[in-house]
Amino acid sequence: MNLNTISTNRLLAALLFCLLPASAFAHEGASLPYGSFLAGLTHPVLGADHFLAMVSVGIVSAQIGGRAIWTVPATFVGVMAFGGLLGYLDIGMTAIEAGIAISVLALGIAIAADRRLPISLVMTTVGFFAIFHGYAHGAEMPTVANAVTYSLGFMTGTAALHVAGVIIGDISQHYSAGKLMLRFSGAAIAATGAYFLAGTAA
Repeated sequence: MNLNTISTNRLLAALLFCLLPASAFAHEGASLPYGSFLAGLTHPVLGADHFLAMVSVGIVSAQIGGRAIWTVPATFVGVMAFGGLLGYLDIGMTAIEAGIAISVLALGIAIAADRRLPISLVMTTVGFFAIFHGYAHGAEMPTVANAVTYSLGFMTGTAALHVAGVIIGDISQHYSAGKLMLRFSGAAIAATGAYFLAGTAA
């Protein structure tokens, strides 16, 4: 084997070595066709359990009224970011899906009850639930995603769903029929949460 053949083989081997990880990255990158931010944004929006809980937080805050309209959702988003970090670090929390299901159940019950609950109690409760939702977001973050951009995405998606819930709750509060429909909706959300919870035990 002459020197030219050896050099050619080494060059081809080096090129192959460089292309293999690039191909693998491109394959994984295909799972984020619209980037890290939109991947994070759609995570709470497209998940039925996250979606119901996020909207419910907004509705409950609107039912309480006053400063709860912004303090309750802000508490959820802030604590959820911390939960996302825990999930990203994979600290080994368990019963995440059960915690999320219970949040849907409890928030649905709160909407159906339509009681002016103490703000401190609601903030503490939603903060507790936010850890589970955030942990799920962080733990399910795609390996090729930019962690900061992805986190900003799911925080933005969550905040948008909170705002939607506040609008729904606020409008409904001005009409007797709207308040009644809201309570029925809360019962349906609670039933869905119970269904999710039963699924985690199966």
